[in-house]
Amino acid sequence: MARSMIQRRQDAERARIENYEITLRVRARQIEPSTTLGDAIAAVRAGLSSYELRDSNDWRPRLKTRDPARLNLAAARYLFARYPVPAPLERIWLDCHGLDAAEVALRKRWYLTVAQGGSLYKTQAKDWLSRREVHAFLNPPVDLSFEAAFWLAIARSYTDDLGVALRIARSKIASAPRTRKAHAFWREAARFFCVHPLPLEEIDDLCDFLSARFRADRYYSLKGRTPASLRKQMAVWHRELAQLQQMQRAAQRQAALERQPGRPAMQAVTADGGRWRGAGLADWSWQPSSKEALQRKEEWLVVQLKTGTDLILESRAMHHCVSGYAYKCIAGNASIWSLRRRCEGKLEIVLTIELDPRHVAVQIRGFANRLAKPQEAVILARWAKARGVVLP
Repeated sequence: MARSMIQRRQDAERARIENYEITLRVRARQIEPSTTLGDAIAAVRAGLSSYELRDSNDWRPRLKTRDPARLNLAAARYLFARYPVPAPLERIWLDCHGLDAAEVALRKRWYLTVAQGGSLYKTQAKDWLSRREVHAFLNPPVDLSFEAAFWLAIARSYTDDLGVALRIARSKIASAPRTRKAHAFWREAARFFCVHPLPLEEIDDLCDFLSARFRADRYYSLKGRTPASLRKQMAVWHRELAQLQQMQRAAQRQAALERQPGRPAMQAVTADGGRWRGAGLADWSWQPSSKEALQRKEEWLVVQLKTGTDLILESRAMHHCVSGYAYKCIAGNASIWSLRRRCEGKLEIVLTIELDPRHVAVQIRGFANRLAKPQEAVILARWAKARGVVLP
């Protein structure tokens, strides 16, 4: 019996669907679930087989996902966990991007300790957190990352205001490096912002400034400071950064001029942005005899300042405006020198000297633009005689 056109179309559609389902079944057989699960087990147990509580061959997870991160977490829970673990510690199995090997190992140790019922404070965290802070870390009030939960716990030890503590946990403090010296400094900063609550945006701005100060001075402290004093220091820092950028641009312009054909080379041609060649005189040092020295192991030095950063640091330490002389140094119209005294490992800036291109001293100033003292003038005379400098 002949089949109609509609019946033939229906038969063709049924055959197409059957072929499609057959193809899906073949492809499904090609993707072995055990392979994905085996990868998760292998990734999790690497180097941690001694902590396993269960046989990996018996793992039969009821998971609909094939996301490797979630499978890794499920494998870690099965192999190692005797007790529930807070989410901040479990995140190490979900994503460890951007962490170095030491930090990954530390977070896994913390996870294993908690998962198997050990004391996190006694075995792992006592160098970083108090007992109270460990308890707060293991019981965060909201879903947080490891770093945020860590600093929230510290902030909660200084304030009962959860909003203030969360602000600190979500600030740039949470991304601070966790070396012993840095941790002590940023703990002090967290306490400061708990005592002086500020908006998150301002905390982040001040963190940028504090980070720069701590890099420059490892002994910088927030004791006795206020938000107002920090704002003033930060404003000065911003001006110094802008000034340094101007110096770098001026140095680059001068370098471009020096590269023009037929232009004669100058004595202080710029070598890099913010750095110049300086005067052709060597630095100088002198150790007085035991009779002449005011203290044991005393040493006097005169060093040339050849970068914008050097001038800014000199200006900050001496409370004068030598940082504004960078353009004269870049153009070769001046060189700036610093008389310093080293004694018992401490270095003290004593005087700042400006020389013209003929090595004649134009200005000699101390702290807050004071004049040189008689003893300092004697040291300068020794330096001038040794280097051919003309003093006023």
